[in-house]
Parts: sequence; structure tokens; C-alpha cells
Amino acid sequence: MTTAHKIIFALDSFKGCLSSVEAGQAAAEGAENETVEVLNVSDGGDGMLSAFCQAYRTERVSCNCHDALMRPIRADYGLVGDMAIIETAQACGLSLLESNERDAVGGTSYGVGELLIHAFERGTRRFIIGLGGTATTDGGFGMLKALYVHAGPAAFFDTYLPRWRNECSWILASDVRNPLYGPQGAAAVFAPQKGATPAEVVRLDARMQRLAQHAARRMGHDCSMLPGAGAAGGLGYAFLQFFGAQMQSGAELLLDALDFDARLRDAALVITGEGSADKQTLMGKLPWHVLQRTQKAHVPCCLLAGKVSNREELLKAGFREALCIHPAGIPVEERLRAEVTKKNLSVTTAQLLTRFFRGEIKE
Repeated sequence: MTTAHKIIFALDSFKGCLSSVEAGQAAAEGAENETVEVLNVSDGGDGMLSAFCQAYRTERVSCNCHDALMRPIRADYGLVGDMAIIETAQACGLSLLESNERDAVGGTSYGVGELLIHAFERGTRRFIIGLGGTATTDGGFGMLKALYVHAGPAAFFDTYLPRWRNECSWILASDVRNPLYGPQGAAAVFAPQKGATPAEVVRLDARMQRLAQHAARRMGHDCSMLPGAGAAGGLGYAFLQFFGAQMQSGAELLLDALDFDARLRDAALVITGEGSADKQTLMGKLPWHVLQRTQKAHVPCCLLAGKVSNREELLKAGFREALCIHPAGIPVEERLRAEVTKKNLSVTTAQLLTRFFRGEIKE
């Protein structure tokens, strides 16, 4: 009788197609007769709330807030004890807008402030904030405005803001390292994805530089050039500057919460993945963090993706295999169909495991 092998599936979401769990479960269907663990993972971007709430065993709380266009919506966050898990994209996410609704200049993070207020008034004093997937490039000004409106002008700077800074701890879960402004800043790098024209990028960059200069004069310190300040359209900066937040790798934070290293002890193989894998994967994306952990534990790690570029670089970095799940020549619209992606994840996993356990995939 053949002994089943333990295989861990830790796939990030296939953006616009499958969630982390959906991708992992689809791939695991190709591991027939093996012992599988499917992990819900995120690096702080898409799917952060679901993954972190599951890992930290929180309850889901829903409240009224506004989206990036100031339309009333309901948004969730996680709550356990005095700790809240907040995904900024729940309030001002790009996925909440149609493509023709994107407004990089006018989009506001006001709703994020409303989520924070709701959690704070329920007794939350420890926050884990997921940065990513926002439709905004306002440097967190909208979020701060929500707090200002709630507290009133007389109390905001003198008592309200100091309470949030002194009474609370803030961890920013993100693997973005960009500063607030400049050639690698939030506007230059990310605003075009949110619908900004070249002229609007220049305008947004100048606006955030002015915001940072004004805050630095008033507060006596400047966090605008810290790594991660440009995350989520500059929300990273607002948390760093005004709340004294600490930036941590979202992937590392989640893998620790999942006790990932302990799970590796009896694993034969780890399969990770994402929608599109290339050399950018090696610059701190979730599969790279998974790879680092597996290498330390001497457990092989393979990568699956809807699209693979720079394959040799991925293999050189340590992935035992890096495979595109889709057949060559498949139309883009087919790649984005959930049922097609699920089937190809399962088929590719089955083929990969056959080769792996035959010893055909070498280090």
C-alpha cells in the first residue's frame, strides 16, 4: 500500500478570477490519494481580510461607511478581543468600482476612517491594517478627514489624534516598499492602474508632497520617505506619520499566524502560486515568502501561475518547478474564467505530482 504524502497548498489569489482558497482547493483536487492542507493566504493585498480573519479566528463585524466615491456601503472587518483586522480595500477598494468609475484624483479613503472609528469605539486598541487594492491616491487625507469630522476641529489635534497614537498599536501588513512621492512614489507607480492620466500623476504627486510638508512642519517629523509610505495610495504614510504605525511584511505576519513553519515539518512538498509569476515575484510577493520558509525547512516548493515569465530566474531562486497552468495560445478571456482556471490548476497539479514523485524534477 502506497503511503500518502503531505502536500501543502499555499496559493495567493488569482486576481479577478479565484480567491486564495478557491485556487488552493482546485489545485488540491489534482492531488488524489495524498494528504493535503489548503491554506488561505495573502500578503496584505487582495483577500487579506478573509485570510487573516481565518488565521486569527476573528468574528466578522459589518458597519456603514463610504466607498472611494463617497457612496454609502457596508464593509466588514475582523474583531477578536481588543484587536481588529482591517482591509482598507473593503472601504475604498478598486474592485468596488466599475472601470469607467475610477477617479484617481477625486477618490477618497474617507471610508477607511469610518471603519477605524467603528472599531475604536468598540474598544479596539490593537490594529492590523491590510494595505493594497485601493482606488485612492490621497495620502490618507480622506481617512484623517473622517476622524476630524467625528472628533470636531477643537479636539482633533489636541486630544483625539494623540489618543489614537498613544493608546493604540498599529501594524501595517504590506510588502510594498515605495515612498509616498517621487519617481517611485504612490502616484508615479500605482496611480495609472487606478485610472490616472500622466498629467494627473504629476498633480497627485505634488499634492502628496504638499501634504507631507505641511504635516512635517506641524508635527516635527516626516515619514513620507519611509519604505511602505506609498502603499495603498499613501495610506501607509498616514498611518506611519500620524499613528506611529509599524510596517511588517503581510505575508510573514500571516505565515506566522498560520504556524507555517510547524506545518512544514512533515510536509513532502509545498505548492504555491499566483495569477501571474515573473521576476517581480522574487521582490517580496507571497510565493517568494513561502519559498524562503520552505528552503529553511529543506522542503521542496513548486510554483503554479496563470502566466509565467522569467521562468529561469524563478528556478534559479529556488523553486523546484514553475509552471503555467494554461495551454499555450489560450485566449486571455479564457484564462480569466474561473471554471477554466480551476480545471487547469487541478490538471497541472496532477501532472506535476506524477513527475515529482517519479524523481523527474531535480533540485
